[in-house]
Amino acid sequence: MLSPHEIAKLLLLQETTEVEELDPADLGALVERQLVTLEKRSSSHVRPRLTSRGDALLKAVSRFR
Repeated sequence: MLSPHEIAKLLLLQETTEVEELDPADLGALVERQLVTLEKRSSSHVRPRLTSRGDALLKAVSRFR
């Protein structure tokens, strides 16, 4: 089960993938659950992206808003 904080991070990633203040622990939890993947942009920069599973989860959550 995701925490409200992790869901908020997914919502943030849905809006932008250039998130500088994303806690590595949160990011690790989202990657572990296959909701986010890390796209390597350069040798020192990775960009988090929602997976189809992460996108589906956010669509399901938005139905309850």
